[in-house]
Amino acid sequence: MKLHNVVGRQVRDKSHSSRLQLGGRQPDQVMELSVLLLLALLTGLLLLLARCHPKAYGCLPPGPHPLPFLGNLLQMDRSGLLKSFLRFREKYGDVFTVYLGPRPVVMLCGIKAIREALVDQAETFSGQGKIAILEAVFQGYGVVFANGECRKTLRRFSLATMRDFGMGKWSMEERIQEEAQCLVEELRKTQGALQDPTLFFHSMTTNIICSIVFGKRFGYRDPEFLWLLDLFYQSFTLISSFSSQVFELFHNFLKYFPGTHRQVYKNLQEITHFIDRVVEKHRETLDPSSPQDFIDAYLIRMDKEKADPRSEFHQRNLIYTVLSLIFAGTETTSITLRYGFLLLLKYPHITAKIHEEIDQVIGPHRIPSVDDRVKMPYTDAVIHEIQRLTDIVPMGVPHNVIRDTHFRGYLLPKGTDVFPLLGSVLKDPKYFRYPDAFYPQHFLDEQGHFKKNEAFVPFSSGKRICLGEAMARMELFLYFTSILQNFSLHPLVPPADIDITPRVSGFGNIPPTYELCLKAR
Repeated sequence: MKLHNVVGRQVRDKSHSSRLQLGGRQPDQVMELSVLLLLALLTGLLLLLARCHPKAYGCLPPGPHPLPFLGNLLQMDRSGLLKSFLRFREKYGDVFTVYLGPRPVVMLCGIKAIREALVDQAETFSGQGKIAILEAVFQGYGVVFANGECRKTLRRFSLATMRDFGMGKWSMEERIQEEAQCLVEELRKTQGALQDPTLFFHSMTTNIICSIVFGKRFGYRDPEFLWLLDLFYQSFTLISSFSSQVFELFHNFLKYFPGTHRQVYKNLQEITHFIDRVVEKHRETLDPSSPQDFIDAYLIRMDKEKADPRSEFHQRNLIYTVLSLIFAGTETTSITLRYGFLLLLKYPHITAKIHEEIDQVIGPHRIPSVDDRVKMPYTDAVIHEIQRLTDIVPMGVPHNVIRDTHFRGYLLPKGTDVFPLLGSVLKDPKYFRYPDAFYPQHFLDEQGHFKKNEAFVPFSSGKRICLGEAMARMELFLYFTSILQNFSLHPLVPPADIDITPRVSGFGNIPPTYELCLKAR
């Protein structure tokens, strides 16, 4: 009882004390104070959000209104970034700004806008834009991801050295012809059995760039080669996945958590370790008077400039340049071949016309050559249409402006990332009558002669155009004609039921997996 009385008195005393501290304010005054405190809290929160709000420096092109931290996430289409960007184009025109999280990125649509930027102001737009999922791997090293004078130096060296070892010369044609015949022999061994062509096409295209960079080709069943191919295939697929697109939006936050980016990093690190081992073997056998491949030529240049602390020719640039060359020289051509044969399965009447042209121009026994291309306008048109329709890198390689620049009445500050949306060009109805259809006549005139189309830019434009464009064109023609010269295609299902929808669509378009039967003609 005494304890109860004591506690009761303490509670009454505290209540009385509280009323005294409030100055005898009535309940409505207390409520007013609470509202003021809540308003102060909300004001502080808004100020904090304002600090996090995406900042638009200069005078960027218009675009959808961004939210703090989220950018334009809530306006994005669930099916991927590209569809969202093309939808924004309908409202904002060919040049607009999108916030990928807090980062503003200027989007370029249509051949005119892309040419004005990447060709007419080529040097200004020559910086390498960010691909968030690859930043942790390359960190600005190598011929593709370097910037400034480093990029120029490495690009000049890479182009000259690759030409020295055959790219763009007759010796390169001979290498591709030999590789194509190796593939034909491998396909003959299948004796018409069902095949997933992925491994064959991947092996064939990788061997060409490996012959330039490493000075050797690999057997199609070499375990180390198969391991390498699998890492490249996995990585490109992951880079193009939806989770990678989400990572592009919030990489500064998501990089601390498990996800696709960790697997891509792991895969590419394994490949760099492999390249490092190959480089060390090259050091042991290097003859400065007789370089055998790209790595030898680079090591000789490294030794020549080893006393120059500012030299761009060091081990790290070598490793990531080789990685870039193999990655770029393998995936795009391989994917184009896989997509191409899927389209030929779906449209057998087009395949029949190619067979007819091959029989007329090349015949059944002579090995196809690059000179045959001008005599085979229909086949050439089909290959161009495959590249156009499949649109392997629809968002293009991101660029970056290297100085403050005026563009179409807007001010793009130095460092602004720019995405040339190649998909908006390759499927532009102004230049392609049936943009979503497989229609080789897009590249043929009324007389059936091949015609160029100014909107055909599968390799982009400007200072960062693909290093291996000439080689890729040569490969595609010689591979398609060599295979179709020797085999006829047989689908597993009726052509009308063949689905050509990409399995993955993001940075790149990945074709669905399929099997085909190749029977000797």
